[in-house]
Amino acid sequence: MHIKIFSLAILVLMSLSACSKKLSVLDQRTKDNYNWSLQDLKRIQFYLSEDIRLKRIASSGDTEIKNGKVKVTKDRMIDEVVIERGTPGVVIFSPKRDKLAISFDPDDDSKYLIFGPNPKLGGQYVLLASSWKKHRGVVTYGGERYRLIGSPYTKILLDIKKSEKSNTSSRRVKGREIK
Repeated sequence: MHIKIFSLAILVLMSLSACSKKLSVLDQRTKDNYNWSLQDLKRIQFYLSEDIRLKRIASSGDTEIKNGKVKVTKDRMIDEVVIERGTPGVVIFSPKRDKLAISFDPDDDSKYLIFGPNPKLGGQYVLLASSWKKHRGVVTYGGERYRLIGSPYTKILLDIKKSEKSNTSSRRVKGREIK
């Protein structure tokens, strides 16, 4: 009885894994091999490889001057944006030949992140920041500067199915004899 249940569980897991997406990292070689134009790239669904957290201080308190004394209130408003691993995104534009602006926000094309090839990772497209210090970078998102908390190697993925088509022409050679 246990063997039947175990076999059924394995069958279910195998069928579920067969339906899942096989995502590949976009790299410069793939982009060049397929000669994708910007219009082609805009039609491809991309996904994030890692979670991204963006933080900025939207307001940092007020000062009040009364009777020659300064009173500082430390009310801070922190704006945080979280984009989870696997979130779908689309190419909005290309700021340079080898860079892509990808938006994950369905309502605002001004909210995008820039990805480009990293030569240390074989040309894989990774999240770019204006500066990195350890695992914290600075990016512009929606016209505002944010601190990026996450991996400096966050990549963009795509669902690419490779198939090979071959046409084979075959003939038999009978051989050649001396006459």
